[in-house]
Order: sequence, then structure tokens, then C-alpha cells
Amino acid sequence: MDQALARRLPQFSRTSLKQWLQEGHIRGADGRQPLAATARVRAGDRVEIDLPPPPPTAVEAQNLPLRVVYADAAVLVVDKPAGLTVHPGAGCPDGTLQNALLYHAPDLAALPRAGLVHRLDKDTSGLLVVARTERARLDLIEQLKTRTMGREYLALVTGVPPLRGHVEAPIGRHPAARTKMAVTSRGRPARTDFDVVERFGKVSLLRLRLHSGRTHQIRVHMAHIGFPLVGDPVYGRPGPLRFGRQALHAARLRFRHPESGEDCVFEAEAPADFAALLAQLKGLP
Repeated sequence: MDQALARRLPQFSRTSLKQWLQEGHIRGADGRQPLAATARVRAGDRVEIDLPPPPPTAVEAQNLPLRVVYADAAVLVVDKPAGLTVHPGAGCPDGTLQNALLYHAPDLAALPRAGLVHRLDKDTSGLLVVARTERARLDLIEQLKTRTMGREYLALVTGVPPLRGHVEAPIGRHPAARTKMAVTSRGRPARTDFDVVERFGKVSLLRLRLHSGRTHQIRVHMAHIGFPLVGDPVYGRPGPLRFGRQALHAARLRFRHPESGEDCVFEAEAPADFAALLAQLKGLP
């Protein structure tokens, strides 16, 4: 039964289906007899599913500004500003993107983390895709795992890297500073590709592509090869420019639509502070 339901109802996770079977929410056609996960099924069998209400969320809906780039019944694409944390955590109980999503799209309360399937650092700006159904959430997670979701970033780094290159080095928790990440043999595989867009003396504008999604990946990888991000308070170093955050922007997002299968591509211009820094650089001799 659990295998048959998983094939016929791909919009729900197998974990949810098994839990509903165990809790008696799935019954035979007469609506009386709860079915077991191990029950054998035959062609033509019918079942009734009494969907339980979504579990209460501890995250409060809050009326916060939210820039929605695209929306339909399956997904939302949002342009997150720098300074906004993606979801609540230690030291940040509310005022996050997740709080804003729950206000603007209350249906997201039925999904884990309000449909968020990937994240950006608090001080990184740019594009995120959010699932609006369980089927879309599982599909987008699979795209992340199989690296078929494309994510491109713009970053300003200190130094003069080669015109094109990549960093392939495992990332894990820093052995001494637990709030930091580091390149370590005990880490998980990670790869970042980069191309130089423009050079401004000892500062370079890069376009980067992620092949994995490790915490602080771009920041750690670029610092590892000697070209830390401008303004990075954790992995950076004093340079020719002052900037109030890491100069990193998620500029382009590509994914396969979970329902239609069409290729979706979205782009977001760099925010005002990033654009002003670029203008300042272009005015330098």
C-alpha cells in the first residue's frame, strides 16, 4: 500500500504517507477500516484519505516588505534584500523572510519552512525559489540534489584572479571557530566556477556558478584561493574598499518548473548599495 500510494500521489512525501497510514488516516473504500502500509493492493482498489490538518507552526506571519518576482500555484520567486535573514534561528526569532512569506501566502504554513528549499546568507541579496505545494517542494529539492537548478552570483573580490577558473574543495565546520565554515578534508564536496566580468585595479567583479550548496560556499572558496569578497566580515581581509557587507548578489536563477516542466529563468539587478559600489569603482583611475 505505501508503495502504491507513493506512485499515485507524488505530491506527498513517502514519510507523510507512511505517517498517515500509521495514524489511520487512510482507509478502505468503505471509510471504516484503516489500511496498513504492508497491505497488498490489486488493480481497481479504492481508498479514502482523510488529510490531517497541517501541524501548527511556531513561526508567526508578519507583514514585512516582500519583492515577489514571479508567482503561480506551484512556486514563488522572491528577490531577497541584504540584511534579511531567511528563516528564524538562534538570536533571530522573527522578522525573517519566512515570516514575510507566511503573511503574503498563508497557504505556505502547510509546508516545512514555508516552502523554502534553499537559502542565502543574511547579508547576501538576490533570488530564491519557494515551493507552494509538497509536490513542488520535493521536485525542487531533487533539482538541487542533482545539480539541475542553476544559480549564478555576482561578487566583488579583492585581488586579480585568473579570467576563468573553478574551486573544488570540501567545506565543513571550522575546526576551531564553530560559527565559521572552512575548507577541510572532513567537509562535504563543493565546487564553484567563476569568470571575471571586469577588473578595477586590485578589485575584480566575478560571475560565479554553484555546483553545490554548502553554507558560505562562495565566501569560503574565494577566500581559500586568496581572493576574499569585498566587505566580508568573516572571511575577508582589509582591502582598498570599504563596504558594509559581503559584496555578493544572487543575480540569476534557473530551474525546471515542477508542474509544467518548462525551463524557468529569472534575473535580478544588483541592489542599490552594490550598484553604487560598482559606479565608484568605474570612476577610479
